[in-house]
Amino acid sequence: MPDPKYPSKPARGGGRRGGEDDKRGRGRGRGRKNDERAPREFEQKILDLARVTRVTAGGKRMTFRCALIIGDKKGRVGLGIAKGADVQIAIEKAYKQAKKDVLVVPIVNQTLPHPIQVKFGSAMIILKPAPLGTGLKSGGAMRMVLEFAGVPNAVSKIVNSSNKINIAKATLEAIRRLQHAKAPVRL
Repeated sequence: MPDPKYPSKPARGGGRRGGEDDKRGRGRGRGRKNDERAPREFEQKILDLARVTRVTAGGKRMTFRCALIIGDKKGRVGLGIAKGADVQIAIEKAYKQAKKDVLVVPIVNQTLPHPIQVKFGSAMIILKPAPLGTGLKSGGAMRMVLEFAGVPNAVSKIVNSSNKINIAKATLEAIRRLQHAKAPVRL
């Protein structure tokens, strides 16, 4: 028997929230239209995820920093670094930033066109072309960038740094500096 002091709650669907007969056209749920998402143009992988704490007057404020590599494995690659209050927000922001700065990799005979040495910050890297069948002989952040760029054969060396973000930036700078070997013009 219900207690007279506490009246029962109204049945679902008749109130202001959720229900099949909602006047504003919103059904039940939290506003998700479809569970199916459109396939993304690029594949992505998290290079580095860090919790960053900033000390303020009211205490400590925590955010997350995400470094993300994107690529289609067909000659396009990008790097995005962003911070957000939540991990998912940081990942989304990094993805959007990476899409803005996508590089096209010049691939000649399934390898790089020429050797190159690049220094970015304290990170120094060397990229060299490799013959067919060699595969990717590289490690760490450099390997991830070259895999997502779709370079099948290359040899690389990280000379003096262990900072993943600087190594990835140096690798992208090396890709930016690579030049296509132009075909000779015949008259």
